[in-house]
Amino acid sequence: MRNNIFAFVLLLFVASSCGEFSKVLKSTDNDAKFEYAKKSFEKKKYYRAYTLLEELVPIFKGTDKAEESLYLLAQSYFGSKDYYTASSYFTTYYTTYPKGTYAELARFYASKGYYLDSPDPRLDQSQTTKAIDEIQMFLEYFPQSEKKEEAQKIMFELQEKLAYKEYLNAKLYYDLGNHMGNNYLSCVIVSQNAVKDYPFSKYKEDFYFLTLKSKFHQAVNSVIEKRTERYRDVIDEYFGYKNEFPEGKFMKEATVILTQSQKMIKN
Repeated sequence: MRNNIFAFVLLLFVASSCGEFSKVLKSTDNDAKFEYAKKSFEKKKYYRAYTLLEELVPIFKGTDKAEESLYLLAQSYFGSKDYYTASSYFTTYYTTYPKGTYAELARFYASKGYYLDSPDPRLDQSQTTKAIDEIQMFLEYFPQSEKKEEAQKIMFELQEKLAYKEYLNAKLYYDLGNHMGNNYLSCVIVSQNAVKDYPFSKYKEDFYFLTLKSKFHQAVNSVIEKRTERYRDVIDEYFGYKNEFPEGKFMKEATVILTQSQKMIKN
């Protein structure tokens, strides 16, 4: 009986709340709508907040509420985890008000929104690149910001995601081998470029070793007149790997490659 009463009271509360929002939505009092939107945002009722603010932002354009309403609209979408829409509105804010009250936060949350919306490394990474661009701009405009440390951390995570995507690409070329062309060469190119682009990545050793293995397979499959030169290149690559990672996780396998390459040159 007590549970039934509680459920009934809860239903009345929800119905009353929905009725209140519906009433505000139909109202012609824009100031009242704005206050209701702010209270809804504070209560984390983001749908109500951004529904009202979508209507109010163009109405408030040119008024003293224009800045705050646009920023609050962006934050409402951010709170609802619609990060792409939120970032778009944050960008609109700092573009419209480059020296506005919320310009610093708008730039930060624009970048964070694109970061949170960044897809799996196996998918297209244009969103990740966009997020990095936004963070770089934020750090350039606000180098002393309290959000600097968080922004730098986000930047590193995004760069690692791009590095991992390059690792997946290089690994794919390596696994394809000589199927329909010299994929080992493509693996070398991707790996070497990745080391240049992401010199502090945790995948750096993987790129070095993929390069070494690919060059070794190129030597094995090369024509006789190029074989010695290519094995020498493998040996150089081995020492490059060893110098960079003297206690590397692939050192045992790398040493086998070195021994085989040296043997082929002597022969």
